[in-house]
Amino acid sequence: MNPNYSKMRTISLVQKKAKPGNNETLVFNFEGTLLRSTSLFPYFMLVAFEAGGVLRSLILFLSYPLVWLVGEDQLGLKIMVFLSFFGLRKDTFRTGSAVLPKFFLEDVGWEGFEAAMCCEKKVASSKLPRVMVENFLKDYLGVDAVIARDLKSFKGFLLGVFENKPIKIPSCKVNGGTKGSNINNSIDIIDNHVEYIDQEELFQLFKEVYIADERRNWHVLPRERYPKPLIFHDGRLALRPTLASSVALFIWLPFGLVLSLLRFTIGIALPLNVSAPILALTGTRTTVSRPQSASLSLVHYEQNQKGMLYVCNHRTLLDPLYVAIVLGKPLSAVTYSLSRLSEIVSPIRTIRLTRDRVKDREIMDKMLTQGNLVVCPEGTTCREPYLLRFSPLFSELTDNIVPVAVDVKVSMFYGTTASGYKCLDPFFHFMNPNPSYFIKFLGMLPQSQTCQGGGMPKIEVANFVQNEICNALGFACTNLTRRDKYLVLAGNEGVSPSNDCNQ
Repeated sequence: MNPNYSKMRTISLVQKKAKPGNNETLVFNFEGTLLRSTSLFPYFMLVAFEAGGVLRSLILFLSYPLVWLVGEDQLGLKIMVFLSFFGLRKDTFRTGSAVLPKFFLEDVGWEGFEAAMCCEKKVASSKLPRVMVENFLKDYLGVDAVIARDLKSFKGFLLGVFENKPIKIPSCKVNGGTKGSNINNSIDIIDNHVEYIDQEELFQLFKEVYIADERRNWHVLPRERYPKPLIFHDGRLALRPTLASSVALFIWLPFGLVLSLLRFTIGIALPLNVSAPILALTGTRTTVSRPQSASLSLVHYEQNQKGMLYVCNHRTLLDPLYVAIVLGKPLSAVTYSLSRLSEIVSPIRTIRLTRDRVKDREIMDKMLTQGNLVVCPEGTTCREPYLLRFSPLFSELTDNIVPVAVDVKVSMFYGTTASGYKCLDPFFHFMNPNPSYFIKFLGMLPQSQTCQGGGMPKIEVANFVQNEICNALGFACTNLTRRDKYLVLAGNEGVSPSNDCNQ
């Protein structure tokens, strides 16, 4: 065996025959070159929990002593693959594209990232199944080709074992070179691409480039250095399920379930002014910021025919409820996506919009004549520090507009989903030990910045409100919409009935 074999897992390889600069093709091992952690267990836990459920993830967790005993590299890897993937539907598996990219990015080392980004053309190899890494490597790191093994399937279900077909490194082309010119030869790789590479041929084609620091000394890649902004991601787990975190997770789950049911019951059974302090005693946290101008704006609407329109960004299904609790007065809410269960048990009046502009305007206009109204013009939730495009419909209704900046912090579970059951969103939010809400009232919009009072175009009003909320939260504005989010995370346009509890 070539003496350099032991270095294969932690080195990057740059082709000898390529010219320096943009004509170089970097071939690197994903786990050894980019990831700071040495264990792949957290990523299989994410697959098991998000795609297979709590029971599957518990089985994987209980099997880890065996995995550790035989080693994660070979037999242990196959055990984790089997337990995580066996029986999953192949055509609906989206964990690799919707869930894992967030955790991969948070685990990328700055030093490894700088080394991997040194060449324009990149080929990444991975011992993880292709369905786990290909989307991340191509979409977020701009990798031209991914060398990874596929999983066997039978009648649309994954079998949890690797295919035995040869894997080829696809030919790469240089942007500045002759069209169709090959940069690297095609290499047949059987089974595990690291163990079965022809070492002599490989080291004739490539030269070695070492990363100086050990991975345990690497720094976390800052968010501003991400090659592509992380705006959308799905899944229920907010924590990285390392072995220690998984222990805490499974110990907390029964307590969290009881606590969630208790909080949910308190929230729907008691008046808002009574339930709020009791919920605070159970561990929920609410921080409110209200400038002096906000108190003046509350008096203004009393002298008008229509109620006050509170326009807030959308973090969870509970946003309107928390706004109502903070205001201490009744109000209604309109939303585009609301499960039947949530609509029935909601302690405030909620109306589902139809996505028909004329009908929705009539609904909202009627509700404003009956009192205060909360609207989330993004049309869907966003977990990261970004705001989606605001629908301008709200700006046509009234000039009594109060922007409200909302942010949520959780430690274990996300109370939102794109591909799961939306009726469970409040339960997952309340399962967190100390879910925190931050609400900041920005004061009523100046009359000169409204459609009815100042003659401003509706789109400019919507953009102005979006920018005000962004500045208050320190977020960034985007032009992305609900449709963009669901196409990325769920493969549909956000109208799938599977998102509701009534199937």
